[in-house]
Amino acid sequence: MSTSAILDVLQTGTMEIEGLLPWSSNYTFLVTICAETGTAEPITLEAVYKPRRGERPLWDFATGSLCQRERAAFLVSDALIWDIVPPTVLRDGGHGIGSVQLFIAHDPEQHYFTFEGNPLYRIQLQKTVLFDILVNNADRKSGHVLLGAGANEGDNNQQRLWGIDHGICFHTEYKLRTVIWEFAGQPIPTALMSNLIQLRARLEQPSDSVTTALAELLTPQEIAALRQRLKQLIKQDSFPLPGPGRHYPWPPV
Repeated sequence: MSTSAILDVLQTGTMEIEGLLPWSSNYTFLVTICAETGTAEPITLEAVYKPRRGERPLWDFATGSLCQRERAAFLVSDALIWDIVPPTVLRDGGHGIGSVQLFIAHDPEQHYFTFEGNPLYRIQLQKTVLFDILVNNADRKSGHVLLGAGANEGDNNQQRLWGIDHGICFHTEYKLRTVIWEFAGQPIPTALMSNLIQLRARLEQPSDSVTTALAELLTPQEIAALRQRLKQLIKQDSFPLPGPGRHYPWPPV
C-alpha cells in the first residue's frame, strides 16, 4: 500500500482495541483498523493508539499535546521524504482523540545498539540523527529505533529502520537527548543537505501544506524554533557535537 492509502485507512477505518501495550510510560494500545474498499476484501492494519487522556503530565510539555507531536513528527519525516516515522494520524478512538500510528512488525531484540556501525544502515541512521535534531527529540532511546519491513508495496519487505515515540519533541528550548552520536562532527551528505534545503523552502511558505498542518498541531513559537534549528543545521553543514548538560536519554534502551 502507498503511504497515502495507509493514512486513509488509519484515519477512516473502524478501530478495535486489542490490548494495552506493556512498558509504556503513557497508555498505549495495540489496535486493528479495518476499512472497506468497495471492490475488494476489506483492508486491515495493526496500529498503535495513544489517547490524549492517557498521557502522563510533564512539567515542560503542555498537557494533552503529546499525541499532536507524534503526528507533527510524521509530517516532518514525510516532508523530508525520509520515511523515518511510520504513517501517523490524529483521530478519535475508543478512549478519545489520540495519535494512531502504523504498527511496525519487528524483532524486539534488535535495536540501535545491536546494529550500531553497520554500513547497511548508515544513511538511514544519518537521516534519523538529522531528523532528531530538527524535531528536538528529547527521548531517542536505542529501543526507539526499530528494524522492520517497509510499509509500502515498493519496499518488497526489505529490512529497514523506523523511528518511534516522538511525543516529547518540538520544545522551544534545547532538549536533544539521543544515543546516536556516531556521526558527530562529520559533514552532512550532499543528498541529505538537499532534502533539508527543500524543507526550509516549504516551511518559509505560509500556504504550504506542511506549514499549515503543523500550525494545527504546534504553537507558533514551536514552529519558529523548528525553522531556526533547520536554518542552523544547514548553515553548520555538519552533524552537531553533544550539547550542554545531559545529552543521553534514560534508560538508554
